[in-house]
Amino acid sequence: MMSEMEINSVDVAILGGGMVGLTLAAALEQSGLTVAVVEAGHTPHVDERQRDNRVSALSRASEHILTAVKAWPAIVQGAHGLYDAMQVWERDGNAKLDFSAMRIGQPNLGYIVENRRISQALWQRCEKLSHIQLLTGMRCERIQYGRQEAWLMLRQSKDDAQGGEKSLTAKLVVGADGANSWLRQQMAVPMLQWDYDHHALVATIETELAHDNVARQIFSSQGPLAFLPLEQSHLSAIVWSLPPEQAQRMLNADITEFERHLTVAFDHRLGLCKLQGERQVHPLKMRYARDLVQARAVLIGDAAHTIHPLAGQGVNLGLQDAAALAQTLRELHRQQQDIGDPQVLASYARWRKTEAATMIASMQGFHDLFAGNNPLKKGIRQLGMQLVSRCEPLKDQLLYRALGLTGELPEMAKG
Repeated sequence: MMSEMEINSVDVAILGGGMVGLTLAAALEQSGLTVAVVEAGHTPHVDERQRDNRVSALSRASEHILTAVKAWPAIVQGAHGLYDAMQVWERDGNAKLDFSAMRIGQPNLGYIVENRRISQALWQRCEKLSHIQLLTGMRCERIQYGRQEAWLMLRQSKDDAQGGEKSLTAKLVVGADGANSWLRQQMAVPMLQWDYDHHALVATIETELAHDNVARQIFSSQGPLAFLPLEQSHLSAIVWSLPPEQAQRMLNADITEFERHLTVAFDHRLGLCKLQGERQVHPLKMRYARDLVQARAVLIGDAAHTIHPLAGQGVNLGLQDAAALAQTLRELHRQQQDIGDPQVLASYARWRKTEAATMIASMQGFHDLFAGNNPLKKGIRQLGMQLVSRCEPLKDQLLYRALGLTGELPEMAKG
């Protein structure tokens, strides 16, 4: 939605109109700050005739955030799954973990929602807010920083026939433009990163047995395989972490062979598995930006960090980034401070780097512990799972962490 009127100055320019960038924009409602969202693509649209394999497991904290920005009703109006229990076990082992929402007095443990449905609900919400300009089909081509503002040169995306350039100035530029962030590259931020040497195969699967709103994950020497319950009782979204060559083999296998391998890999837990729609494969990498803040620029979401999908916490961590930054900017603006000054944003950077590092370390620990068939590691895994299974307080703490209800939470995440 790009008007031909001249673009003037805003307080906050957000590069990237995905879930995290739009959440930040909506969270700044009634803050007194003006916002421009620069998105290279076009308005998100959900085609109900086609299912999208890209789903997110939204935690309770994310539900609170999306409720606070008034996008949650539209998200849960559409098709979505929820889970009120989790089962985790190791293949060829006798230890398992069971988690229940009922035990800790929660209505459920989370929701499984297509990413495009979340984005559409947030976009529709942002369209109603007068403090936001939504600049679609535009990408930032150049950026320069001054003492009081940043200057951005925007160019129409290649797939837009109109062409041309627009200029925009902002007191703060936010990089919410994904794992391959353009803004992060311009900032020349040092990155801590490694390749997990695994790819995630995602697909929608119909199972012979009903999922009963239980999220299930099995660990094997190849990698974890998760079945996430969708809105239909026999339909699940899967995330199968495999070595690259095996992931490609399963991607290219004929449907019958793929279904047979998947059923066996999941221990026949839900009976025969039937593929619904297409399969997709995505490489898994860890990225951690050592600096989140520079003069008039800040990184959030996947632009700042990406983690293993082992516990489905990537999007939740990004939504908390957005809520935390909105909270910080509101307070700075109320105090009449310069929102683009890196010194006043230093506390935000420390806050979110700590949360991201804690999550990355946790996921890496799980990944390393469950990798391979080393007999000693296998024995440690079995003993550890048995101990956790018998220690209800520890299980409760793990559940609260999965729900996003522990740690230094933004106010929006507390509900």
